[in-house]
Amino acid sequence: MRTQLEYCFLVGYTCIMTQVSKRRPLTPKLAVDCCGPIDELLDPEFFKGLCDPTRLNLLACLSKCGRACSVSEVADCCSVDFSVVSRHLALLERAGIVESAKEGRTVFYTVRYGELSAKLRALADAMESYGPASNRNREKGGCCGQ
Repeated sequence: MRTQLEYCFLVGYTCIMTQVSKRRPLTPKLAVDCCGPIDELLDPEFFKGLCDPTRLNLLACLSKCGRACSVSEVADCCSVDFSVVSRHLALLERAGIVESAKEGRTVFYTVRYGELSAKLRALADAMESYGPASNRNREKGGCCGQ
C-alpha cells in the first residue's frame, strides 16, 4: 500500500503537505493550570530585588567591582544614605542576587554571579520555549499542549 506522498511522486504531481494541528491554542484560562519551569523561575522576590533603580545601581557597582565590598564602599558609589544602602543590599540578599559575609562589625556583599546568570539564562530559555517561534512544549504533549 502506497502512502499519499509516494503516490504524488509516482503520478508526477507536486504535493504540498501540511500538518494540521488538532490542538487548540492556549487561552490564558487554560494556561493558568499549565505546569512548566517558567512558574518556578518567575519568582516575585527575585524581581522585587531588580525592580528598583537604586538597587540596580548598587548591583551594577558591585558587579563592576568584582569583589566583596563593604556597605560603606557601596554607599560611596551612589548618592544614597548608608542605612538605605544597607536595606537595599539586604533585600538583594533575600532575593538571592548577592550574598553577605560579616567580618567583625563590617558586612561585605558580593554578587552571586553564577546563580544570577544561571537564573536569567534559564528564564530566557523558558520564555523562548513558550514563544510563537517555538512549539516544543505543545509538540511534546505536555500539559500546555491541551
